[in-house]
Amino acid sequence: MKRRTAREKALQTLFQIDVSNIDPKEAITHALDEQESDPFFEELVFGVLEQKDKLDDMISQHLVNWKLDRIANVDRAILRLSVYEMVYQEDIPVSVSMNEAIELAKLFGDDKAPKFVNGVLSNIKNDLKQQ
Repeated sequence: MKRRTAREKALQTLFQIDVSNIDPKEAITHALDEQESDPFFEELVFGVLEQKDKLDDMISQHLVNWKLDRIANVDRAILRLSVYEMVYQEDIPVSVSMNEAIELAKLFGDDKAPKFVNGVLSNIKNDLKQQ
């Protein structure tokens, strides 16, 4: 599975878990739709779920005039996925994670999602540089 496909499937899985509150394994089965799983895909899904509170705190600190629970479910899932990559996937350049998130926002979000996602991630990127 290509990494872009893994990200798309991970996003779909995380979105389902967030919206429907279903078991992660059930969401994975549904998102994969009989495709083979992939280690990168599983790392993203389970990594985001494991670090969700930390990711949410980090995202919340960089939202301007927004609260995490008020942003679109898909945007929240994209941000969690991308921030997880930016912080925990050291082999992936931050710029790649950001670009992939923007592409996911274009594909799955509304017209304003790419700009919103880019703005939040840019703030997080700047914060990570200072650490």
